[in-house]
Amino acid sequence: MILDRFKLEGKAAVVTGAGRGIGAATAVALAEAGADVVISARTTEQLEAVASRIGAAGRRAVVVGADLNDLDAVASLAGAAKEGFGRLDVVVNNVGGTMPRPFMDTSPGYLERAFHFNVATAHALTRAAVPVMLDGGGGAVVNISSTMGRISGRGYLAYGTAKAALSHYTRLAARDLAPRIRVNAIAVGSVATSALEVVLDDEKMRTKMESTTPLGRIGDPDEIAATVLYLASDAGGYVTGKVIEADGGIDQPNLDLGLPDL
Repeated sequence: MILDRFKLEGKAAVVTGAGRGIGAATAVALAEAGADVVISARTTEQLEAVASRIGAAGRRAVVVGADLNDLDAVASLAGAAKEGFGRLDVVVNNVGGTMPRPFMDTSPGYLERAFHFNVATAHALTRAAVPVMLDGGGGAVVNISSTMGRISGRGYLAYGTAKAALSHYTRLAARDLAPRIRVNAIAVGSVATSALEVVLDDEKMRTKMESTTPLGRIGDPDEIAATVLYLASDAGGYVTGKVIEADGGIDQPNLDLGLPDL
């Protein structure tokens, strides 16, 4: 059965930024496919709610409340999977993000912090996960990048640069870790998460975003989770070093920040 390729029974995963949005949807999706999941984010209350959903799917959850901007904290999640489940097969580097800023308000330090939060965290966890994955025969890493890593728009200098780096990091890591560990990324477009609440609650702004998206709507976190599942499971077993674009078909930003000329 082709659907058997999407199963993760007997597998263990780590999902960062799993308290809400894409991270929460992904953690639950992996559990529904059969995986036990380590979930981590800052807010323990949110994680406990996600853990309940994982339990309802019949799988185990390990909750790790942590500041994942701390590289030691994010790296420790590989050990948490080993201790809790005895193995680690899937890593989803979802934590990240950077607020838009005009060019002249983007200091070198702000750019460095964007790289740290979006790229260094992914590397810290992946590097710690590799020995554990190899002990179990291999695994899959999925990085959550952004469509802003390939298209240009005003105000997205730090965020877009960091996500472009994460996308190319994915290609390079895939080469280094082949053939036993696959590494892929998803270039995510506008998805209905808390990060877009201000926009989604404004009917005029939402309508404009939808009208400039070829599919005519904002994405759903479960659609990204389904893409993660494909890349993490045997369904995507012949895919590595790729950046899958799950963005509604956009080729230009669908959220104009309205920044004026200098």
